[in-house]
Amino acid sequence: MAGRLAVVGAGLMGSGIAQVAAQAGWRVSMRDVDDAALARGMAGIERSLNKFVEKQKVSEPDAATALGRIATTTDLGVVSEADIVVEAVFEQVEIKQRVFMELDRLAADGAVLATNTSAIPITTIASVTKRPEYVVGTHFFSPVPMMALVELVRGYQTSDETMARATAFAEEIGKTVVTVNRDIAGFVTTRLICALAMEAARLVENGVISAADLDTACKLGFGHAMGPLATTDLTGVDVLVHATENIYADSKDPKFAPPESLLRMVAAGHLGRKSRQGFYSYE
Repeated sequence: MAGRLAVVGAGLMGSGIAQVAAQAGWRVSMRDVDDAALARGMAGIERSLNKFVEKQKVSEPDAATALGRIATTTDLGVVSEADIVVEAVFEQVEIKQRVFMELDRLAADGAVLATNTSAIPITTIASVTKRPEYVVGTHFFSPVPMMALVELVRGYQTSDETMARATAFAEEIGKTVVTVNRDIAGFVTTRLICALAMEAARLVENGVISAADLDTACKLGFGHAMGPLATTDLTGVDVLVHATENIYADSKDPKFAPPESLLRMVAAGHLGRKSRQGFYSYE
């Protein structure tokens, strides 16, 4: 099936999607708004491939070939050449809708238009296009080259053909697909981690248990590889709060209302690993 892929957004997720697709034989055009963003994205791909080479999981020639399959550009018009377009821009509905209005105008007839979102309803994004049947959610997990899962989400008008093509694409680039058949905010995996993380934060906020003991309970009691608060630090406290607020705005379910302590952490800049302080210190 390998064909032409356009990835819109060269950040952590976009560059990861570009890398795994290129390794699977796809010709990839990675687009961002400026050359600096593209240079950062390509540097990240090179570092990732070099690590695979060092661990002897990828040969040097194969890594070089994968890099050679990726072209970078600031011209969004490149999406007109793609069989599949994956949008991987900032997780904000207005930004994604602006991108999809342009994709609707520029992409080839019949192209699959995929959005890499963890919480925003696919139907809301597809509503700004004249071809909602071609819009699908492809929720990749970070870091994309390491994580095997893709959550494939059907929007209200997504066609069976689009679902089949998106599934084939994800499987061809080495991912295991779980299908979400109804378009609800947060889908399945984000709803689960947000509900668990919000309740975990409330228990710590109320003095019931320490963050470390709560994470230990989840690891040893439930077999989780990482506790929900350590996961929050890894993901980014602000990222998880934003995702949870998106779910709450759509569902009005009180379990998705972020507790006050998480909002204060974000306001204080305690965002987890990336700021070296969250539920744990990373100095």
